[in-house]
Amino acid sequence: MINQDVQLGEGVVIFHPDLVNLYGCQIGPGTKIGSFVEIQKGASIGARCKISSHSFICEGVEIEECVFVGHGVMFINDTYPKAVSEDGELQTEADWQLIRTRIKSGASIGSNATILCGITIGKNALVGAGAVVTKDVPDYAIVAGVPARVVGHTRKQE
Repeated sequence: MINQDVQLGEGVVIFHPDLVNLYGCQIGPGTKIGSFVEIQKGASIGARCKISSHSFICEGVEIEECVFVGHGVMFINDTYPKAVSEDGELQTEADWQLIRTRIKSGASIGSNATILCGITIGKNALVGAGAVVTKDVPDYAIVAGVPARVVGHTRKQE
């Protein structure tokens, strides 16, 4: 389902519009969205990105231009999620604080990675498949593992 409040840039390709859940988000021109992707309100995707199938992009995530998001990538926006408030009632939006995450231009996130909230993934950085990113990733860094650690860099050797 693509809600009416979604802002789609020119040339956005959504391969199976009936198999996505997009609401209240912005998607930049030329971006491609795979099947079974959810992008929540307040999330933004830049121009010429690729969001692969089965990925979840929650409120508060900003993805700049030319970013690759692999299959099954998960973002979170709450450090200490709970179902109920102190009085035992189901939580509402008023019961928690949104923590934003930023993915800088040219970054690539491998399949099945989990990106915790409040971090920045740097320009042209590479997150390995299955990594759990718990802290900022520098520009041009390659990170892998649980928790993700710098294992290299993406700059070409001269």
